[in-house]
Amino acid sequence: MRTSRLAFVASLVVSFPAFAGATITIVNGNAPGVGFNDPTPAAPVGGNTGTTVGQQRLIAFEAAANTWGGKLDSKVEVKILATFEPLACTATSAVLGSAGAIQVFSDFPGAAFASTWYQVALANKITGEDLAPGDPLAVPTSNDIRARFNSEIGKVGCLTGTTWYYGLDTNNAANQINLVTVLLHEFAHGLGFASFANVSNGRYLAGQSDVYSKFYFDDTTAKTRDQMTDAERVASAINPRNVVWTGPKVTAGVPIVLAAGTPLLHVNAPASIVGDYAVGPASFGPPISSPGVSGDVVLALDPANAAGPTTTDACSPITNAAAVAGKIALVDRGTCGFVVKVKNAQNAGAIAVLVADNVAGAPPAGLGGADPTIVIPSVRISLDDGNKIKNALLGGAVNATLGVDPAVRSGADRAGRALLFTPTPVQPGSTVSHWDTIAFPNQLMEPAINNDLTHNVDTPQDLTRAQLRDVGWFPDADLDGVADDAGDACLGSDLRSTVIVDQENTGVPNTFFTNGCSISDLIAKCKAGASNHGAYASCVADLTNTLKTLQIITGAQKGAIQSAVAHDN
Repeated sequence: MRTSRLAFVASLVVSFPAFAGATITIVNGNAPGVGFNDPTPAAPVGGNTGTTVGQQRLIAFEAAANTWGGKLDSKVEVKILATFEPLACTATSAVLGSAGAIQVFSDFPGAAFASTWYQVALANKITGEDLAPGDPLAVPTSNDIRARFNSEIGKVGCLTGTTWYYGLDTNNAANQINLVTVLLHEFAHGLGFASFANVSNGRYLAGQSDVYSKFYFDDTTAKTRDQMTDAERVASAINPRNVVWTGPKVTAGVPIVLAAGTPLLHVNAPASIVGDYAVGPASFGPPISSPGVSGDVVLALDPANAAGPTTTDACSPITNAAAVAGKIALVDRGTCGFVVKVKNAQNAGAIAVLVADNVAGAPPAGLGGADPTIVIPSVRISLDDGNKIKNALLGGAVNATLGVDPAVRSGADRAGRALLFTPTPVQPGSTVSHWDTIAFPNQLMEPAINNDLTHNVDTPQDLTRAQLRDVGWFPDADLDGVADDAGDACLGSDLRSTVIVDQENTGVPNTFFTNGCSISDLIAKCKAGASNHGAYASCVADLTNTLKTLQIITGAQKGAIQSAVAHDN
């Protein structure tokens, strides 16, 4: 089998062993005095005992590395080339950081899919060998993940008033960004939570699919990403809340992790536009509930004036109040605040409000604002969906229900599959390779880091580890290359090179079998299942006879094993 590779990028090494199934090593790429080597004094915070800014950054990286190392199994070290450096930043926006695979490989031993790219750390895990060996200082591509984080956060002019939080807990203040949380997110991208297909032109990297795309499915076209043309992949990447992940581990985790019920606008009539429509709930008024509010939809009208320049923006008292009363009011986004629009519709007797966006894009964001006197539910809908409803109103009545469908998990489709983030227009760096923002509870791999996130990456809190298991990070505590939850008949295998019985080295090669057992494991099974030494010796005799018949061992090797067993009292 051929192995293909593609490199993405052309100091000191600091190792952070994850004390479980994988070892994460941080390769410090910073020069003296900056980044991880920044000598600025810092007070210990949130379990981080570092006394300089640089030390605290390294310790935060260690915490994230240990978390992932404790959740994943690999006999091959995962190396992350990391730096803190100035990244794009203004007073109101900034790139916090990024991480991704330095190389990708295909067609290596053990790959589940042919002609398919895998992140190098994942490929190493699956094949059990380092496909990119070498000195990480001399050969940057011998590392697996490249991580860059913004050293300017906290300085004047870079998210002014916001700072990194280097604590190892989640007790950051509202104006602090939890570094460990961001690291867990970015490391996951480098480990396998990312696709390499171009979301703008639909082309695969070097003409090959990637393992992420194998579990990407578009509900609208009923096609996997591999079944699509380039043009179809472009359209799918901007098909909001209609693209899902089909991996079995994530799907099994959805009912455990995601809350029951997602806010939806369901149009009941006319038949031409019947269906579910995505909504952005308001931060004010009552929450969207089940079974929700049902009624005819009416376009609310108001004067065009200085408060609002159109007759449908509800910035002034509603003029067709008689038509709106007892109905769901449809209004347009405009110059006044959302609470003004909804309050005017409420005063006219509306039972709910739909605010149609005035710019293209989907899924719709929520409605911000605060007004404790608003007692009706309201949501934002997209410009396109608003136009569909308006056009239908020209031909007659439109009836809809605004509510929570308890049969649909928050962040999943009706089939219980997790939604991927496919907004329109494309958001480079975020589109496809994240969960949808409607997921609740908030998930680590949404495109934005939410303040309520914990450092959990596994069920029942989070779906990230389940996604990595789907792409190939199977559990393998004994590092024998056979999945512990799918076929390993000998958990905790004895993988020593020769058969050793009670410290007696027989010199017989310890052959390993595809079911996850070695010869030593099978001998141990004989001993564990025997009621006395005679039964133990008899079991081993049967075993070694079979191994000799299969020409796995020789007659002399059979004798060496049986002799050692005879001494094992």
